[in-house]
Amino acid sequence: MIARILAALALAVTLGLATPAAVAQPVGGPVVGTPTNPVAPNATADELELQKALTGGRIAGRGTIPDTQAASLIQPAGRDWRDFHNRTLTWVGGIAVLGMVAIIAVFYFSKGRIGIDGGRSGRTIQRFNLFERAAHWMTATTFIVLALTGLNLTFGRYLLLPLIGPEAFATLAAWGKISHNYLAFPFTLGIVLLLLIWVKDNIPNKVDIAWFASGGGLLGKGHPAAGRFNGGQKMVFWITVIGGTLVAVSGYVLIFPFWATDIAGQQLAHIVHGVVSVLMIAAMIGHIYIGSVGMEGAFDAMGSGQVDLNWAKEHHSLWVEEEMSKARQTVAPPGAKVAGAD
Repeated sequence: MIARILAALALAVTLGLATPAAVAQPVGGPVVGTPTNPVAPNATADELELQKALTGGRIAGRGTIPDTQAASLIQPAGRDWRDFHNRTLTWVGGIAVLGMVAIIAVFYFSKGRIGIDGGRSGRTIQRFNLFERAAHWMTATTFIVLALTGLNLTFGRYLLLPLIGPEAFATLAAWGKISHNYLAFPFTLGIVLLLLIWVKDNIPNKVDIAWFASGGGLLGKGHPAAGRFNGGQKMVFWITVIGGTLVAVSGYVLIFPFWATDIAGQQLAHIVHGVVSVLMIAAMIGHIYIGSVGMEGAFDAMGSGQVDLNWAKEHHSLWVEEEMSKARQTVAPPGAKVAGAD
């Protein structure tokens, strides 16, 4: 009798070990990653398809960890985002950046470097002070690093990885991510400073309409009148301020995930961040070209802060007149008596 009881117990234990479905599930449902949903612990394929139809394509399971995001097994918007990152953003970035490079190349080989018509006068006028130049260079240098590290995320696997190998690329990408995240803060500060110190000189007016109508002195002959900033520079300013703000805000959403939004907001932030960034990069490539090798005397404005007087008269004639008027009033204020005069 005892032998029969022991044999029955042994058979029960053997059958229990051989039947996975009989294993007790942990409290709260199965382990994350099993094909289940919150309704049925062992959902069939038909039940999963029903859940997709009821939730707009999203399939969720149940998990014991606090992070509820981990229970999302299938998310259709995630597939759309991946397609955007791997295809759409690559095409938008490639067309924008390479298109700007092509435009610059055509302009350079057809017209060459823009020189000073009257030649250098040997006299200079201060265009930007030290604080203005410091704010500009802080924003510019951080933007360049942010642009290069950001482009590496989109194009690096196609361009750099085959050239330098996986180990070097992994190291470069890791340091690039760190620098990208931390340099976002001085870049944002630079955007704020540029807005505060230059917004008063970058309000569009009717002079800018005439400047664009005449091709800004780049396409036609002669140099249209302009104030401290011409129409093209004002456009670059607002691209920098508005675009930089969008890039910064969307970037902080990505740096601090799920702090202010859900997964849909994260994906939207990445789309905005990627598209605006590549468009800004294309615009800044044109800006850098004109401000350096593309135009004689232009770099001096952000180099020493002093520009040649003939250059200033050609490109910012209205501003030069204002500065000369201020200088005359400083030397001889209205109503002041001039020595030797009756």
